Amino acid sequence: MNLTELTAPISNDMKAVDAVIRSRLDSEVVLIRTIGDYIVGAGGKRMRPAMVLMVARALGYQGEIHHLLAAVVEFIHTATLLHDDVVDESDMRRGRNTANAVFGNAASVLVGDYLYSRSFEMMVESNSMPAMAVLSSATTVIAEGEVLQLLNVHDPDVSLERYLQVVRYKTAKLFEAAAQVGAIVAGATPQQEEAAAAYGRHIGTAFQLIDDVLDYTGDVEALGKNVGDDLREGKPTMPLIRVMEIGTAEQKQLVQDAIRTGEADFAAVALAIHETQALDYTRQAAVAEAELARLALADYPVSVHLESLLEFCSFAVERDR
Repeated sequence: MNLTELTAPISNDMKAVDAVIRSRLDSEVVLIRTIGDYIVGAGGKRMRPAMVLMVARALGYQGEIHHLLAAVVEFIHTATLLHDDVVDESDMRRGRNTANAVFGNAASVLVGDYLYSRSFEMMVESNSMPAMAVLSSATTVIAEGEVLQLLNVHDPDVSLERYLQVVRYKTAKLFEAAAQVGAIVAGATPQQEEAAAAYGRHIGTAFQLIDDVLDYTGDVEALGKNVGDDLREGKPTMPLIRVMEIGTAEQKQLVQDAIRTGEADFAAVALAIHETQALDYTRQAAVAEAELARLALADYPVSVHLESLLEFCSFAVERDR
C-alpha cells in the first residue's frame, strides 16, 4: 500500500486537518504567511497527524478535536524541520529548496518559533490537560534530542546506544506522542493509551532507521534530499556505526575520517557499507521495531482503522522515500 491508500479511511479527517493548518498559519505578518504557504505547499507524508487521527478512530472516537491536535503535531514537526535545516545547513527537502535556502536562516528560525508558539495556543484550545502534558513533554524531549545529535556530530566514537537515544528523542518521540494523543482524545483505557504510545515509539524508530538506509540507497528525486547528506554533515548513523563495529581496519578508518571531516570518497564509504552488509543490518533492526509496533496493538478492537495502523508498520520499512 502507498500512503494515500493507507490514509483512505481518514481522508476526510486529513482534509479537515489541512484546513486547520492553513487557517492557523494565517498571520498579519506577511513573511509568516509566505513561509507558511511555502511549507504547506511542500506537502510531506503527514504521517504523524495521520497517526493521531487513525488511533482516535480505531478506538471509536466520533468528535472533531483530534483535527486540532493533529495540526498541533504537524506544526511541532514542521518547526523542528525548519530549525533542523538551519542547523544542518541543508538546502533541499522534499524535492525542493529548504525554507532557509529561499528565505534565509533568520526567517526560518523565527517562523519555526512562531509555529511552536501557535501549537501551544492550539493545545490550550483543545482543553485537554492530558494531551497538553504529552505534547509539551514531547517538545522538550525533541529539543533534547536535537542537542544530543549536535554533540554527536563529527564524533566517530558515538556508540549504537548513544545513536539510538538520539533516534528515540529526536524522531520517535513525536510519533509516540501523536499516537498517545489519539488514544487520549478517544477516552482510552490506561492500557490502550500505553499501547498507542509504544506503537508510535517503535514506528518512529523504524522510520528513522529506514531514513538511515535511504541516505545511501535512495534516488535523489524520490527521496527529496541530497543522498549522502548525513555523511557530509558528519552524522554517525547506524550503517556507519555498523561499519566501524565489524569492518576492516581500513574500512573503519575511512568511516572515522569521513565523520570527523564531513569529507570523504562517498563511493568508497558506500562500498564499505555494502561489503559489511550494514544496510541489511539496519533494515533488519527497522523490521524488528515495526514488528514490536504491530504487537503493541494486539488487543485493539478489529476495524478498518486498526488495519491501516498495522499497514503503517509495513509502509515504514518498505518505503523508498
